[in-house]
Amino acid sequence: MRYIAAYLLLTLGGNESPAASDIEKLLSSVGIEADSERLNKLISELEGKNVQELIAEGKEKLASVPSGGAAAPAAGAAAGGAADAPAAEEAKEEAKEESDDDMGFGLFD
Repeated sequence: MRYIAAYLLLTLGGNESPAASDIEKLLSSVGIEADSERLNKLISELEGKNVQELIAEGKEKLASVPSGGAAAPAAGAAAGGAADAPAAEEAKEEAKEESDDDMGFGLFD
């Protein structure tokens, strides 16, 4: 991650195609010793590519990935349908009853 971050910082600073030596210099300025094998792999992977285009492509790919718990309730509703409605209603009532049990009692009473 530190190599990618250094590469991006250098491109933001105006260096459109940072070399391994540029990244090593930046990392050493903050006390980080660069692993030349990883650094050379990163440079070879990014050689001739536009960073802005790569970021845009990555955003598109991330947008297609499902996130959070939105898929689970939808899948449950599709699989169970209306048969789960009474069970869900019962669970809500039980939760309400449990929360009412604590009424009138404080943490330090």
